[in-house]
Amino acid sequence: MKIVFDFGGVLFRWHPASLLARLWPHRIDTLEQGAQAAAQFFQNYGGDWGLFDQGLIGADEVVRRIAARTGWPLGEVAAVVRAVPDELIPIPATVVLIRDLKAAGHRLHFLSNMPEPFADHLSQTYPLHEWFESGLFSGRVKQIKPGAEIFALAERRFEAPPEDLLFLDDHPANVDAALARDWQSFLFTDAASARRELVSRRLLSA
Repeated sequence: MKIVFDFGGVLFRWHPASLLARLWPHRIDTLEQGAQAAAQFFQNYGGDWGLFDQGLIGADEVVRRIAARTGWPLGEVAAVVRAVPDELIPIPATVVLIRDLKAAGHRLHFLSNMPEPFADHLSQTYPLHEWFESGLFSGRVKQIKPGAEIFALAERRFEAPPEDLLFLDDHPANVDAALARDWQSFLFTDAASARRELVSRRLLSA
C-alpha cells in the first residue's frame, strides 16, 4: 500500500479566512467575514485561482483577474498572493504521522493542487524528499484535482495500480474523485483522526 498526502490543510496549514482577516483588518472584522471574502477570492479553488493552481496563468495574471472581478485594489490582492507561501507551514502532528508511517515501512507520495511558484517555495524550504518518495504538484503537471487526468498521472508516476493507493485529502470532491478511480481514500480532518483511521486499516500500530 502506498499512501498519498494532499498538502494544503493536511500537511501544511491552510486557513484562508484567518489569513485574509490578518492581512485585511480594515476590511474584515470577523472570521465569518473572512470566510466570505475567501470564497470570493479563491472561488473554491476554481475560476481564476483554479487556473493559477493548474499552472495555466501566473501570479501577476491571477492578481489582475481577481482585482478586476472583485473590485478589490490590485495592491491588496497582490499582498494576499505574496503572503500565501509563508502561510503554508507544516502541521507538526501530520509531520509526526508521516514519520511514523515511514518507520512502519510505508511508501509515501504527495498529490497537491499548488501553483508552481508556491510549489517551488515548498520544495526549497521543507524536506519533501525526506518525507516522500515522489509527488505531483498541479502547477507543474498542468492538471488539477478533482480531474481524473491527475489521478491517472499519479498512478503512473507512483507506479501503483489504483487499489494499492490510499489518499488523504481534506476536500470531499477530491476524495470522491479518488474513490471513483478505485483508489482507497478518506477525508482528512486532523492528524489525530487520520491516525485512528490508519490504525483501523492496520497500517499503523495503536
